[in-house]
Amino acid sequence: MYNVLLTMLKTLRIGKLQLATPLLLAPIAGYTDVAFRLVARACGDVGLACTELLCPEGILRETPSSVRIAQTVAADSPLCTQLYGGNVESLCNAARWAQDSGTAVVDINMGCPVDKVTKRDGGSKLMCDPDRTVRMVERVRAVLTHTPLTAKMRLGWDETCLNAPLLARRLEDAGVELVTVHGRTTEMKFSGQARLDGIAEVVAAVKHIPVIGNGDIRSVADARRMFEVTGCAGVMIGRGAIGMPWIFRDIYSDMTTGVVPPPPSIEQICQIMRDHFHYMCRFERERSAVCEFRKRISWYAKQLNPCTRLREEMRQINSTADFERAIAAFLEWRHERDRDVARGKIPADELVEAA
Repeated sequence: MYNVLLTMLKTLRIGKLQLATPLLLAPIAGYTDVAFRLVARACGDVGLACTELLCPEGILRETPSSVRIAQTVAADSPLCTQLYGGNVESLCNAARWAQDSGTAVVDINMGCPVDKVTKRDGGSKLMCDPDRTVRMVERVRAVLTHTPLTAKMRLGWDETCLNAPLLARRLEDAGVELVTVHGRTTEMKFSGQARLDGIAEVVAAVKHIPVIGNGDIRSVADARRMFEVTGCAGVMIGRGAIGMPWIFRDIYSDMTTGVVPPPPSIEQICQIMRDHFHYMCRFERERSAVCEFRKRISWYAKQLNPCTRLREEMRQINSTADFERAIAAFLEWRHERDRDVARGKIPADELVEAA
């Protein structure tokens, strides 16, 4: 199977854009900002990363929140700008803005199940009226002179409307050059399990464009299964990358060599956290970065057990100096604890905390 994937690595394109790997970082509101994208890219083998969902009206008015979401740097490339909404004029203007800003890909979100998005006729609500959605896509495609247009969708709204295969085929005819499918319905939101058979149906339905599988990829084995069961051309990883941004490196190594690298050491994970925090300080006020990282520590902590001490200290930080002290104190404590384990002073099973 992986010999087939190696061939696909040479042919996976979005229009004229050749991706270095078939591994994509998903857009997650509140998480996949420019700081996290840079961290994930530094860990290796991200083929394409997406902005968080962008409201067309917000970016055209240059509201502070939209400007923050849209910010990027040269190292954050190639980048996909994801737009949502149901107003075709706004989408066209925002797509033109994204192209003029140098984005590599413009994506229309047709999969977000969150009420505040669907109530604005955006996200997965677009799947409920395929005729209108296809006309809208044709309009957006027409304003893009050299930037490929893609779409991210779900299997359908609910069990009575599993229309992803038909819609994907129509979107391809309308000029969309890649489709990403999350293997759940809107009604499921993030409950249950992603249904790979539904993604496979979309793969079978399109003629020439690549289909990216999305949903429940938290390990190398999950990615391998997504490729093998669905026949998809690539995978998009969201929550599985939060707190474990090296997952792209692991999957790509497995695909290309059959070997999964050893997990990062405690010191390496702490350095990744340092990089992440300092990127956040670069793009936000220090106070905002501090408050945000207090929440982010819970994701990294899952890879650092035992780390109750780090969790508690990180939740009390108020400055960059506090952050550095918390990391240094945790490393000193862990090294001493690990030495005690090696000496037999502490049973090894005490190293595991509840997640």
